[in-house]
Amino acid sequence: MLREMTQLTPKNFEDLLNALSDGIYISDGEGNTLWVNKSSENIIGKPKSELIGRNVRQLEAEGAYNPSITRMVLEAGKTISTVQVMKNGRKYLVTGHLIRNEQEKIELILAHSRDITEAVRTTSQLEETEALLRRYGQEIRNIKLKQNDHLEHRPVIGKSRTFLALQDLIDKVAAVSTTVLITGETGVGKNVIAKRIHQLSERYEKPFVHINCSAIPESLIESELFGYTKGAFTGANSSGKIGLVKMADQGTLFLDEIGELPLHVQSKLLQLIQDKTFMPVGDTRVHMADVRIIAATNQDLAAMSREGRFRSDLYFRLNILPIHVPPLKERREDIFPLLFFYLKKFNREHRQNRKFSPEVLDLLQQYDWPGNIRELENLVERLVITANKTEISMSDLPENVRAQNDRENASINMLVGETLTEMMERIEMKIIEKAYMQHKSTRKTAQALGVTQSLLMRRIKKYGLNFINQE
Repeated sequence: MLREMTQLTPKNFEDLLNALSDGIYISDGEGNTLWVNKSSENIIGKPKSELIGRNVRQLEAEGAYNPSITRMVLEAGKTISTVQVMKNGRKYLVTGHLIRNEQEKIELILAHSRDITEAVRTTSQLEETEALLRRYGQEIRNIKLKQNDHLEHRPVIGKSRTFLALQDLIDKVAAVSTTVLITGETGVGKNVIAKRIHQLSERYEKPFVHINCSAIPESLIESELFGYTKGAFTGANSSGKIGLVKMADQGTLFLDEIGELPLHVQSKLLQLIQDKTFMPVGDTRVHMADVRIIAATNQDLAAMSREGRFRSDLYFRLNILPIHVPPLKERREDIFPLLFFYLKKFNREHRQNRKFSPEVLDLLQQYDWPGNIRELENLVERLVITANKTEISMSDLPENVRAQNDRENASINMLVGETLTEMMERIEMKIIEKAYMQHKSTRKTAQALGVTQSLLMRRIKKYGLNFINQE
């Protein structure tokens, strides 16, 4: 066989190379084209006569190929592979090989190219299909969760623009595994948001572990989170203990009231977020855990980090995807849906058939709900249980709720020595103040009050109101 191969003529070798579907492009040590096979002619779109004798740098400048693998090999002095895009849009995996003489001087460069357009397209289509399937999967989980919201203890319910924007953000955040920081007042439902993110994520079948950092003593929280080994400390379980981080492996760890986490534990949490590693108390080995971290707080972590009460590096790692949940008084359109959801829930639970009177509904719609959704839920259950009649009336409401209504009614009464004009101006000022507190900008406040922004600005100046426009 070897003897037969030695009898091959240069013409035989040329025919062999021309029979290849892959491109073969040979240049000298200066980058001047010496020979190309037919596949290379087809790939470049030029005949041999327009290539042989010309320098690859000149051909590259003319756009014959991009980039020139021969130029790259000459500049690097070693074999290189890259992807070349031709004028017709097709992609080629091109490798340039150095051929040196006995003096180790570069004598020839052989460039070998293979069409990978279909492979790239197939891979791209596969990635697009997988992304589409993930999106459809999330949509299906979203639909199922909405259908089962009536079974949830604390569902995600609302119809305000603020709520819909929040829901859209939840959907986006659920599609990735990046750390999330949920902020908002007590009772707004931060834990509900955290669980909804987990349920919509690809980790939905894995554990969702919830820990309230303020409910565990400072001396125990490290061992509860990261676990401990046998004999790690006095009073420790004789066989050791698996921590909540390990229990949440492959799933989601929800750290509620993260601002209460002691500083010495914050450093270990930072390590877990950055490296996916942790060390149980008393252990000398590093353990791995694939955990998505969702944290929540009603505190100002930025201010706490400036004051040295919270690690700034941990704050920045947690705050990659911030979600702020506004209080109910800033999204009053959500109050009605929540009231009727909990009314139906507790009527079913306590076998009642209560309903709200129009006056009660109006008052509850205007109430500021300092305890937010948690207060609303507790109040509705109380009213369902304690109301004197089927229709819940004003007399059934607790004193603190009625008191706010009484204060608002008192502002309508004329004060001693007050003229009608003065009373009307006082009421107008209070209406503007309340509307601005709800809408946070003069444009939105004017729109809600049905007046022009310029008129509203004149009234604000007239009454000496000091608003910071958050538009």
